[in-house]
Order: sequence, then C-alpha cells, then structure tokens
Amino acid sequence: MTARRPALALLFSALLPLGCGRPVAPVESTPPPTPAPAATAPAIVEVPLRMEEVTKAAGITFMHENGARGERLLPETMGSGVALFDADSDGRLDIYFANARAWPDKETGTPPTGVLYRNLGDFKFQDVTKASGLAVPLFGMGATTGDMDADGDQDLFIACLGPDKLFRNDGGKFTDVSRAAGLAEEQDFGSSATWLDADQDGQLDILVANYVTWSRDKDINCTLDGVHESYCTPESYDGASPRLWRNTGGGKFVDGTVAAGLEKKTAKALGIVAGDIDEDGVLDVVIANDTQPNYLFRGKGDGTFEEVGVRSGIAFSEGGVARAGMGLDLSDFDGNGKLDLVIGNFSNEMVGLYRNEGHALFVDAAPGSGVGRATIATLAFGCAFLDVDLDGREDLVVADGHIEPDIERVQAKVTYAEPPHLFLNVGSGKMVEITTDVGEAFAAPQVARGVATGDLDGDGDLDMVFTQNGAAARVFRNDLLQPRHWLRVALKGTAPRDPIGAVVKLTCGGATQVRPVRGGSAYLSQSARALTFGLGSATTVEALEVRWPSGAVTKHPVEGIDREIVIEQPS
Repeated sequence: MTARRPALALLFSALLPLGCGRPVAPVESTPPPTPAPAATAPAIVEVPLRMEEVTKAAGITFMHENGARGERLLPETMGSGVALFDADSDGRLDIYFANARAWPDKETGTPPTGVLYRNLGDFKFQDVTKASGLAVPLFGMGATTGDMDADGDQDLFIACLGPDKLFRNDGGKFTDVSRAAGLAEEQDFGSSATWLDADQDGQLDILVANYVTWSRDKDINCTLDGVHESYCTPESYDGASPRLWRNTGGGKFVDGTVAAGLEKKTAKALGIVAGDIDEDGVLDVVIANDTQPNYLFRGKGDGTFEEVGVRSGIAFSEGGVARAGMGLDLSDFDGNGKLDLVIGNFSNEMVGLYRNEGHALFVDAAPGSGVGRATIATLAFGCAFLDVDLDGREDLVVADGHIEPDIERVQAKVTYAEPPHLFLNVGSGKMVEITTDVGEAFAAPQVARGVATGDLDGDGDLDMVFTQNGAAARVFRNDLLQPRHWLRVALKGTAPRDPIGAVVKLTCGGATQVRPVRGGSAYLSQSARALTFGLGSATTVEALEVRWPSGAVTKHPVEGIDREIVIEQPS
C-alpha cells in the first residue's frame, strides 16, 4: 500500500460548528518531515464525521464489467461513471451506473447493461433497470442528465465506446431516441459529457469529451518491463475532438462542433465541466486532457468559444509539462467568490488545485494547500468539491486507482488499488487530509474511477458513490458527529428549464458562499444537481442571490433552514 500523508495531530477550531465558511486559523504545529504509514499516523483530535460503507445494506450490487479477458485493450481500464439524479421525480436521488461489456467474441450468456437503482428511502435501493427501459447492452463510459425537452424530468445521455446513446425520460420510463435525435453512428471513444446551453437559445445541448482514436484492430501492444504486455498510454494513439450536439428543438440534434469553435483533433479528453469562469454571464467549458494541454474554452456570447488554456494557466504544470488530466470539478474552494478548478492527474504528478485570480487566470495552489504533497504518489481519476462537514467551505474528495494491474512489478511504491483522498477545508486556502480518520472501510484501497456526491438519505449532509474498474461499486453514508445546519437550493429555469451554469450566492454570518449548478463533472460522472450550503451553527440566511444562465439576477428571502427550497426563474 502506498505510504500516506498522515492527518495533522491538531485541534482545529474549524471542526467546531461555526457558520457559513468563517475563516479560522489552526493551532501552530510542525508536521512530520516525511510521510508515515497510515497505521502509525497520529489522528486529528476531533473529526467531524464518519463515512460508513452501506453498499450491501442499501441493496447496491452493481459490478462493473470492463471487458478485460487478458488482451490488455485500452478501453478496458478506463470505465466507468455514475450519475445521481431523480429519475422518477419522487424527490429522492436515484443512482445510474454506466457499464461496459465483454468484446463480442469473448462474450458468453446475456451481456450486462448499465444499472438504474431507484431510491426507496431510508437508504434502500431497488434495481429497476428492466422496468425503466435502460437494460440496453453498451460499452458505456460516462453518464450525464438534463431536461432536453422541457417536460420536467431528467433525460439521460451516455458517452460510449462506439455510438453514444440518448434516452428520453418520461416519468421514469426511458426510451432510446439516439437515432431519431440525429446522433451519429461513428465509433467514437467517448469519456465524460455534460449538458449545457452552448448557444444561449434556451435549449440544452450536449458536449461530449472523446479520448483517443482507437479501434480493436489497431490496438497497440505495450510493455512495462520488456516481457509482460501492459496497457498503452495515450501517447501511442492519435487524439479525438470533443463533439457538440446542438439542440435544434423537437428532440433533434445536429453536430455543431466546428461552428462553435470547439473542434480540437489533438484532444485526448477525459474530464469536462461547464460554468461561468470569468463571470461575464456566458458559459465557459473546461476540458482535462490526458498527456495534452488542458483546454479552457471561453464563451463569447454568440454561440462560439475561444480556447485560452495556456493563457489561463491551466494547460500545463508549473514546469511547463502537459500532465495526465483525468476528472475535474468546479467550485469556490477558497471563499473569494470566484470559481476554482480541481483536476486529477497521474501518479507522480499530484492533483492540480487551481485558484481563480479573476479574468480567467489561475494559479495552481496544490503545493501550498496540502493537496499536492498528499496526492503525489496516487493516480487520481474522479475528483469533486463538496461541503462534507457542512461548515460552509468546500472540501475535496479524490477517487484513486491505477490503470495497470501489474504496476508494482516496475514501481514498488505504486499500487493498482489505492485509497481515496478526503480533504477537509480549514480555511485560508489550506486542506487537511482526513481519509484515515473517517473510517477504515473508506480508507481501504480500491481501483476507483468515478465519484459522485449527493444527499441519498435526505438528512442534509452529502453521501458518496464510487465506481471501480472491473469491480463492485461502493456507497458511503456521511454521518456527521456534530449537529450542523444547512440549506439546499434546487433551481428550475424557464429558458432553459434545466439551468446548468447558474450561480447561487448565499450569505450568512457575514460570509458568502458561491456554488455553480453543474452538469457532468468529476470523471465520467454527475453529482446531484441541487446545491448544498453548509451553515454550521448559523440559523438564519441573510441573503440568497441567483445569477441565471440568461444573465438575469434574482434575490430571494429565505425563511427556515435544514430543508430544500426550489427557486423558479421568472419568465
């Protein structure tokens, strides 16, 4: 097992139930000069939560099929993702797991499919895949949801190896409308995807990140040690452009990639997220590329985009090297009111934690935040911001797992299965890892890929779902050890009805939290769309403001906390 950075043996006033992200300062202490094994690491005196694994008890039995049968074909090691959304509009978050399948000549019996679990309440789930219409064999990778037809329920898009799939949702019953919608039949290598209104016409479009140009007959044999076959790195393959499916209404889509300025044939994209990075009222898009420079596409307001990744500071590492960008997420982690980024990278590269300095300029704060040192040895796929302890500050979870099962044969300190990282935000741009302090099961090694967060049991705090490559999914219930208040904000727009890209600002106790409404993010995955604001010990909200994708700004009085409120955009 890889040596872990121990949690600092400190008494943090941040762990007390303060309110709304109020800055705190840790007691002075000197960390150990070198990482120590987790078993001997000192613990934080008081940790505010426990992460309890409830996969089996919840009725979740999903097992990812990656198609691996000994050939070491590249797509086998990349999947899969998970999406948390209310599939049947009953007010509870359901879970969809994307799934692959064996190669046709290796397949025996009935091929597996993605799986939809209906939330029954009390942390119990039921497999409703067949009844929902989603029992369709695919080599699925990423999943994202959005209301494409403004009927009030969430439609499902699955990025695949091969033709992508679009399922229209009618009250929890899904119909494959891919061909009728005009989606191409090309054999793309889809990865992450997100819904967004790219051209500001009030209809949700779909942006798909594609990984590389690959086919089974062109797969390349590689080796780590000169003897045994291994999975090749993406440098061995040509890139593949993202693809924008523009919604023309009536359930129809056309390829708008070139017209929007989003065509990049050298891309090797694995992560994607959309949000208003520069606060100009127009959606921007960030794409994490594997061994290629990351992209920041700034929306120009006319349905086209300009790529400014190098200028923004996210394209390369501080050493000027393109890293192995995997998943990414977007939120305000340092409390300055601007949307920051986190990007997962390969082992020996550390996670990138990009602080937004304004005007779409970023500085990698990972080395000084505590995140850099802790993640240098692990391979990060999914990563997501969330306020895990409801203190008003965005914390961070990172899903780790290597791509090569035999990596220890050539790198003794790197393992195939790796523990995740859970970082507690203690203010002033600092993060403290609490992975080993929140539960033995949570800190166990896994070959993780996707991660999604959401309140699965309706108690206010945010739970987590991990996917593993070729292994079982894992579900963790968040149990706060100290009572803290919260407010959840769900937005309903009129144009578009599903307001991806909106930004909500909440003020209490003199501090302001900023949260964006995201579509797909993390890695191949989508977290709950509703926004959770931790209030700590505060019992009142002073102000709540919504900046809608249309540019309109609305203000809303808040009466009562510890509940979800729904805000509809004025027509």
